[in-house]
Amino acid sequence: MTTLPPYLRIQSLTKKFGAFTAVDNISLEIAEGEFVCFLGPSGCGKTTLLRAIAGLDIQTSGRIEQGGRDISALPPTKRDFGIVFQSYALFPNLTAAKNVAYGLENARAKRAEVAKRVRELLDMIGLGEHGGKYPAQLSGGQQQRVALARALATSPGLLLLDEPLSALDAKVRVHLRHEVKQLQRRVGVTTIMVTHDQEEALTMADRIVVMNRGAIEQVGTPLEIYREPASPFVADFIGVMNFVAGTVVRDGTVRLGRTELACDADGFAAGTEVTLAVRPEDILVQDGRDEAPNTLAMRVDAVAFLGSFFRADLVGDALGGALLRADLPVDLVRRLGIAEKSTVSVVVPRERIRIYPGSTVHR
Repeated sequence: MTTLPPYLRIQSLTKKFGAFTAVDNISLEIAEGEFVCFLGPSGCGKTTLLRAIAGLDIQTSGRIEQGGRDISALPPTKRDFGIVFQSYALFPNLTAAKNVAYGLENARAKRAEVAKRVRELLDMIGLGEHGGKYPAQLSGGQQQRVALARALATSPGLLLLDEPLSALDAKVRVHLRHEVKQLQRRVGVTTIMVTHDQEEALTMADRIVVMNRGAIEQVGTPLEIYREPASPFVADFIGVMNFVAGTVVRDGTVRLGRTELACDADGFAAGTEVTLAVRPEDILVQDGRDEAPNTLAMRVDAVAFLGSFFRADLVGDALGGALLRADLPVDLVRRLGIAEKSTVSVVVPRERIRIYPGSTVHR
């Protein structure tokens, strides 16, 4: 079976602003039709990388290929992409239909073709009856849909989204996430979205590129990034994570305080200081009966009701006073009467523990 070449190939890309390196020697390949999210905190280089792909900020060094063509030094007008910004950037003096038609008219498309394409796109985004309205007459969510339709009007090979939903309120944002993903699937356009919102990336992306300080920390599917974070930074940035300092006793065993836990510590020499990481939802409360491996007696220090679950802060003397957060089902908390100051028996499943070198405990 022949492996298709990547649609977008970034090789050893670096972007400097004076003495500051915003993007540091990044290489990445993106397949045709893929939806990829650049995810990371402010200042990590994700928007700079997107702008380099668009030609809005030409890289200091490195190469970018799109569809087998070297676009590294081309101006934006010579590249094949549509872009949507956080601010929508619609023309306030043009109607929704005219905004969508703008790129097609600039490309000297025939009037009948422009009208047909604009109708198709407005219908596709659910605004078929709003083509005659100006941006000021549309809601934020509707404006963002128009911006998306305008970006797709010329049928670009690449769609670039720069935090397109962050200016919207929470409910509209959640609704549009689904809409944008469905639209991308329907059109089949290769898409790169920049976001600092982990939930957005987890729900929308085929693959996530986690960035930190101008470099890539990890590339993977949402499930891989969440379940198998490659570094403490990724583990801390994506979701909620418990970090506890420990010491490797031998292969498969780590000591935390006065307690030994079974975990996959292969590759670490005895005596090595490590950091154990485990998700709150992976900590299980024993409901009586047999004691499983990695069982700990813990005291409930605090408990908070978060709607679909309770988040409990658990402290164990045997762990040297280390705190573990556990997300517990509502019915379990009610059934066992779990409350502040009560004692619970919890299991930390071996297969859910991640181990990182060094004893830096993140918070």
